[in-house]
Amino acid sequence: MGRTILVTGGAGYVGSHCVAALLEAGHRVVVFDNLHQGHREAVLPQAELVVGDLADRDAIAAAFAGRRYDAIMHFAGNIQVGESMRRPFLYLGDNVQCAVNLLEAAAAHGVSRFVFSSTCAIFGATGRASIDEDAPVAPEDAPVAPGSPYGESKYLVERILAWAERVHGIRYAILRYFNACGAHPHLPLFEDHDPETHLIPIALDCALGRREEMQVFGNDYDTPDGTCLRDYVHVCDLAAAHLRVLDRLDAGSRAYNVGSGNGHSVREVLDAVRRVTGVDFPVRMLPRRPGDLPRLVADPSRIRAELGWTPRYASIDEIVSTAWRWRRAHPGGYAELARARG
Repeated sequence: MGRTILVTGGAGYVGSHCVAALLEAGHRVVVFDNLHQGHREAVLPQAELVVGDLADRDAIAAAFAGRRYDAIMHFAGNIQVGESMRRPFLYLGDNVQCAVNLLEAAAAHGVSRFVFSSTCAIFGATGRASIDEDAPVAPEDAPVAPGSPYGESKYLVERILAWAERVHGIRYAILRYFNACGAHPHLPLFEDHDPETHLIPIALDCALGRREEMQVFGNDYDTPDGTCLRDYVHVCDLAAAHLRVLDRLDAGSRAYNVGSGNGHSVREVLDAVRRVTGVDFPVRMLPRRPGDLPRLVADPSRIRAELGWTPRYASIDEIVSTAWRWRRAHPGGYAELARARG
């Protein structure tokens, strides 16, 4: 029997794909989003959209009024590592307080399942080839941990969840994403941020001629080709992980690192974009960007063993292809879709 799920940030990139997966599995979905970064057009018509902000307790109360939720999936928040290095108090304040407001409402209304969209950015420079759930958040000699205010805000929420369980019995799942990418294979759901800061959509814009050049921040890292190494996981695979973890909550709270276990450098991703699009574009090397780490690659052994989850989209070219299809069809993003629909 389907559950009723409240999805905060469900009009955003990962959230909208998760809403699609929940609906396909027969669940009822209420999306709560302020639409500052999310898009009304990304909310499928089978879901109910409640426009509101998690900073507003009255708006949260209205989203709970007359509804009974079996679980909450929390995606809403500020997500840019670079911006967090310039505006730390926005991230440490907003991301944490909004999560607290939501958890207070969950406790008050007896919602006992909570899935949290966390990040691999909680981990600093561990020096490990791949990162499992027991990796230290940062080396002992690190001046701060994690390595950015964005990562810190997510880590603080993880710690708050432990208290929510201890005091209020809220069982939680923490899913630490590595690099979410790609787009839905057949629904009009894709990545559309303003400003866009993620590698693949920016590179696709270069292939479309919408940008004059691709800027790469740092080519002197201790990696095989000098550029940052990241684990890229398709957004639909992330959504599948959320569905699997819902049932796992019956056995208690758990944290999972969600990635492919394979690292690709910035140069390798740009080469994949060139192969998929058939377009070359200029690249300019710039100094390192504050907050970036040389290597972030998941060890997904736990989620594979306990949930049977494995990425369906195995190759970087396949992932890029799904993003290219929608980026080429709708270079203007969701605003273009809105205009087309009148």
